[in-house]
Amino acid sequence: MQVLVVASQKGGVGKTTTTVNLAASLALSGLRVLVVDLEPQAQAGEALGLRITNDEIQRSLGLGLQMAAQGAMPDLRALRFDRTELLDGWDCDGSLHLLASEESTMSNAQNLVVAGGYKATPILRRMLMTVADDYDYVVVDTPPAIQGLSTVGWASGDWVLTVCNPEYATVKGAVTLRGSVRFVSERTQGECTPQYLGAVLDKSNPPSQWSGEEVEVRNGMVSAGLLPFLTDIRTDRRISSAFGVGMPAVIRHANHPPGKLYAALLNEVMTRMDTPPSTWETAPVIDVEPTSV
Repeated sequence: MQVLVVASQKGGVGKTTTTVNLAASLALSGLRVLVVDLEPQAQAGEALGLRITNDEIQRSLGLGLQMAAQGAMPDLRALRFDRTELLDGWDCDGSLHLLASEESTMSNAQNLVVAGGYKATPILRRMLMTVADDYDYVVVDTPPAIQGLSTVGWASGDWVLTVCNPEYATVKGAVTLRGSVRFVSERTQGECTPQYLGAVLDKSNPPSQWSGEEVEVRNGMVSAGLLPFLTDIRTDRRISSAFGVGMPAVIRHANHPPGKLYAALLNEVMTRMDTPPSTWETAPVIDVEPTSV
């Protein structure tokens, strides 16, 4: 089992859509996939067509994390939701499960994690190891921050991928995040050793519409050592419309640009996971004049 964490210091960059589309792409490839929603707003669950009801609170990941933070290991098999139905109509043997968030229980879990300090950092990693034989990949959606649940999320991963937009602030946030991920191993005394995988540019524009800011952001991602992927995800209303009906764009719009771009991104992600960083191909510096300011 490999654990991929999708993270960002800034909200609204496309982190959740990246999470669910990479996870769905893996499932469409015939793999057993678990999505972990650490975001109190429960957006990954919503993007997969599920929102926990009052009758299902006992199955919330937030309660599971509260148990773990207090020394009791929850049964993740009893908490997970099966969303494999989203793959209906596809000729694949993959599965798609979800550990779902709920605002009040996840907020309480956040408080316990903060109170527990560095000792609470590995709890999600330990929880996921109890179902390591059930999955090929786990994809974790984290809150937009650099502490608390976000740190627990990074620590759960083998790899951490960050998301930027064509905005200066997102590059600065990604640089901060990358630096923070490097301290996880020290914080957990070597129990958790996530590796930085790279940055994907989301909500991008075609070259004919690049602004000065977008050109500078693209080049800034390179010069800051963020290891940007060759594939970026273009702005497309079909991504948000798919989110609105609780289905990843890679499933709902597989033959359109969003589906093809997420599939291409997944190929890059998996290649990086399987090869040394020295061999990774990254986006180049751009030497063009922007079309607007």
